Amino acid sequence: MNQKDMLVGLIAQAAAEGSDLVTLRAIVEEASEVGAQRMLALIGLDDDTAPEDLCELRELLRAWRDAKTSARNAAVGWAVRGFLALLLLGLAVRLGATEMLR
Repeated sequence: MNQKDMLVGLIAQAAAEGSDLVTLRAIVEEASEVGAQRMLALIGLDDDTAPEDLCELRELLRAWRDAKTSARNAAVGWAVRGFLALLLLGLAVRLGATEMLR
């Protein structure tokens, strides 16, 4: 008996005999399972290669996050270096170091 048949049987049982808590929980579990399998089929993750696909997606996401962090750190580093260079240039002008260049 497949899951759809199981779900139909549980719903028929609930309609015929009344629905107790155990029957309702079984209906919810079976409906959830059918829905999850339908969703996996819709996004193409219902075949034998799905675990490898998910591993590849996780690696790609990890690499993207690492690249984003590296780019942010590099941008902050360059901004700090630029600020320090401007600060040193301002100090040199303020202390009259430009007179030494003439």
